[in-house]
Amino acid sequence: MKAILYRIIAAFCFFTRLPFWRLANVPKEYYERVVSLWPLVGYLTAGVMVMAFVLTPSLPLAVRVLLALLARLLVTGAIHEDGFADFCDGFGGGTNRQRILEIMKDSHIGTYGVLGLVLYYLLFYNLIVDMVVQLEHQLLLVSLLLLAADVFCKWVASTILYFLSYARKEEEAKSRVVYAVVPLVEKVVSFVIAMLPLGFFCSISEKAVLPLLIAAVAALLTAFLLFYYMQKRIQGYTGDCCGATFIICEVVFYLFFSLGG
Repeated sequence: MKAILYRIIAAFCFFTRLPFWRLANVPKEYYERVVSLWPLVGYLTAGVMVMAFVLTPSLPLAVRVLLALLARLLVTGAIHEDGFADFCDGFGGGTNRQRILEIMKDSHIGTYGVLGLVLYYLLFYNLIVDMVVQLEHQLLLVSLLLLAADVFCKWVASTILYFLSYARKEEEAKSRVVYAVVPLVEKVVSFVIAMLPLGFFCSISEKAVLPLLIAAVAALLTAFLLFYYMQKRIQGYTGDCCGATFIICEVVFYLFFSLGG
């Protein structure tokens, strides 16, 4: 039980900026196995989005969506967006494996990173607004879909460890952590955690089942294409690749949900 608690605390410490580290002094080895619990963190990050949206009913829809996005950013410290920006800079400006890895490790943001973030937020904001309208402003359905998309896409991004190896040496990792291989039981637990919100959403909205399935399949296919591209360009993955996969898959999820509806 102590080991499980350490792993949960490590996951929330690693993927958020909230002071979970105050709960326990977690040894480093537990941080090497946080990725399978990434979907569990999604319940918190999506939860703050839901709270920001639900608790501001008197504000215009556009403002409520922006507050929801801001709430998640404050909780995560923009860790995924930072990875996405580095991914855009590295794969956009690098001409070979070594150069891509060097650019992604650079803390300065470049042109590709800026453009990527601007386009991402324009897409994400408008897709969330469209999703709310498509669900006819039903708070329960909107809340469940925000939760389902966040948790599911974190799980999709976490499967990068199932297919690719780490592209750097451990001492070259920005976080000084190289994720461990995920055993089968943890893969199953991670999958179950990710599927619960999707299943609950489908159980209360039959009309939205097809768009949701289309969105989920599209996110999965997008991840596999990204994994293939990463393997081809850098023969593996980095932490930035994990964050970028989540960001891209979440946008694709909402895009195809909108198209499917």
